[in-house]
Parts: sequence; C-alpha cells; structure tokens
Amino acid sequence: MDFAFDARTEELRSRLLAFMDEHVYPAEAVAHEQRTRLASPWDTPAVVEDLKAEARRQGLWNLFLPDAEYGAGLTNLQYAPLAEITGRSPQLAPTALNCAAPDTGNMEVLAQFGDERQRKQWLEPLLAGEIRSAFAMTEPEVASSDATNIETRIRRDGDEYVIDGRKWYISGAMNPDCTIFIVMGKTDPDGEDIRRQQSMILVPRDTPGVEVRRAMQVYGYEDHYHGGHAEVVFDGARVPAANLIGEEGGGFAIAQARLGPGRIHHCMRLIGMAERAIELMCHRAVSRTAFGKPLAAQGQVQAWIADARVTVEQLRLLVLKTAWLMDTVGNRGAHTEIQAIKIATPRAVVDIIDKAVQVHGAGGVSQDFPLAELWAAARTLKLADGPDEVHQRSLARRELKKYA
Repeated sequence: MDFAFDARTEELRSRLLAFMDEHVYPAEAVAHEQRTRLASPWDTPAVVEDLKAEARRQGLWNLFLPDAEYGAGLTNLQYAPLAEITGRSPQLAPTALNCAAPDTGNMEVLAQFGDERQRKQWLEPLLAGEIRSAFAMTEPEVASSDATNIETRIRRDGDEYVIDGRKWYISGAMNPDCTIFIVMGKTDPDGEDIRRQQSMILVPRDTPGVEVRRAMQVYGYEDHYHGGHAEVVFDGARVPAANLIGEEGGGFAIAQARLGPGRIHHCMRLIGMAERAIELMCHRAVSRTAFGKPLAAQGQVQAWIADARVTVEQLRLLVLKTAWLMDTVGNRGAHTEIQAIKIATPRAVVDIIDKAVQVHGAGGVSQDFPLAELWAAARTLKLADGPDEVHQRSLARRELKKYA
C-alpha cells in the first residue's frame, strides 16, 4: 500500500482541519452553554445546526458513504484520515458532517439493502440531515454479543408485521429528531439455521406500541449530542410488511455488513481522540510546575507522552492497512484486520486518555476539559460493536486454523 494520501484526501483534510479550527472547536463551549438553556436536554443546540449548515455549504457532508450516488464516493482509505480528524471533537464534528453513528450505519443499510420506496422515504431525509435514526438490536435479557440470542419477535400477520420485544442502549433514540428505528428480531425463532432466524424491519417512532421508556447512562453521561442511549419497548407494534429490509432471515447478514464499516469508523475516530488527549497532555505538562520543575521535565510524564506517540503511530498504520484491505479485497478479506483494530484501538486509547487525565489531576475528571467524556466514550467502545472478547475468540480461531 502507498502511505501517501492522494490529492483528493489531502484537499479534504486541509478543508476539514480549517473547519475544525474555525468552527468546531470554538463551538464546543457554546454548545455546552446552550444546552443548559434548552427546554429538553435532548434538543439540539442551535450552534450544532449552524455547524451542519456550514459543513454542507463547504461540501464536507456525508463523507463516510462510499456510494457516490448518495455520499462523497470516498474509499475507506480516503475517509480514514478524515474520520480521525472528526474524532478530535467526537461530540460535535461527526454530527456536523452528517457522519455520526448510528445514522451512518443505518444509511449504509438502506443504501445497500433497502428498496426504492424505503430509500425515498427514509434514506433521502437522513442524507439531508433532516431526521435522525436508531438501530435497535441490543437487549437487556440476553447476551447480545451473540446476535443469535436476540429474542424480539417479528411476526407476520397478513400484510403487516407485529413486533414485540425490549431493547436497550439504543443509540440516538432520545433525540426528538429520531423518527425511524431499524429493528432486529426473529421472524423464524425455531429455524434450523440460527443465522437465518433474524430479520430487520423499519419501525417509525410514532408507531402505536413503541415506547421510548428511559435514557440509559454511560459512566454517568447521557450522551446528549448523539441523542442518548434509550430503553425501548415494542409491544404489539404493527408496520406494513413492505417495511421489511431485504428478505426474511437476512437480518444476521445485514448486521454483519453494517458492523464492518462501523467498527473501522469507530477506530478511525478513536485515533483522533487519542491525538486530542496527547495535545492536551503536552499543553498541561509544559504549563504546570510540581516539586520544583515543570511536569514536562518529570521522567514519568515524558515516558507517558513518548509511549502515547509510539502507540498512536502503530494504531494509525494498522487502521490504514485495514481500510486499504477493505477497499481492495472486501470486508471478508479484511476480517482479521477489522477484528485486530477493534481489539487494539479502544484498549490503547483508553490508556492514553487515562494518562492525560492523570497529568491534569482533578481537572482531568472535571467538566472543564473533554478528557473524562473522551475516556467514557473510548472505554464504552471496548463493548460496542461486539466486545473485545468476542473478537479475540474469532481472531484466535482463525489463527489456529492455520495449524489444525
């Protein structure tokens, strides 16, 4: 692989870096202040809408979607350094560019598997940033790291499907602009092939029988910017049969197709989060004195900074290799690398942010710096899109097959 960014990537990087400096970073404090005055904590601060309008005006919009008909038509390798930049302000930048989860994955599903009517009704307004969406898979009563455990029922009744089940940590569902759920459940719970029991279906938020019950916290945070993480109950919710995405029994395959790009997007942004933490750690180290000399002169702090730089450079290369493989041999061909970055990146970034918190002392756990929120987000990604242990199990099996 060529380590140099191509001309289009360099041009977009330059524009995006300027957008971050001129608009996103100054908006962080503004958004926080505006949020304290909102009627509902889930409403969107006005400055976020301003950022979206400016990003769209500058052509920094839907960069994540490789399908040129709907998005920017970038390869994974072209998008990776851009996603890294947005990770430096994960609460604002992805949303500003219409590149925030779970909408990104949902748009990919609709673009790849949705029919013409579904794309017209739901994909187009998502692409325009007019609505938000949620992906309802995880359930509190089963180990959802094994998607075959999902118990929510999707039952055919004439020209409709009836959905019954309880979901939680459904990202984005608290946002009042979230108007559509992609729900994963079982249409054939007794099917012989456990990976053909599941289906995915579109359920509008205002469907009778859909109850957004409560917001779930993440290490004490409610993640307002991404629309929270909700517990949602489906109690006899009826939708037209035409709302099924793809075919009955195709849900597991759709989930796998959705999660591959989602995992690499998270890892790209995590590297940006690590870079922000290193930057904050260095600024703090040169500006604070303890025991007669600057923190920057303390050997322990120097070691943390050096180790963080080495780690980030290693992670970036692995992520870029994975992106390149996804582009050249497909997600299946890059399976090992996708799992490797999902294991390595959150683990390492959590440690880097933790060291930055330590250098900041009490300030590191306060609301005056972004580090505590960055740490919570990075730590959560050791669970999201499949916990580390699931990826370790699968990766180890692939390695062992070589020696069987």
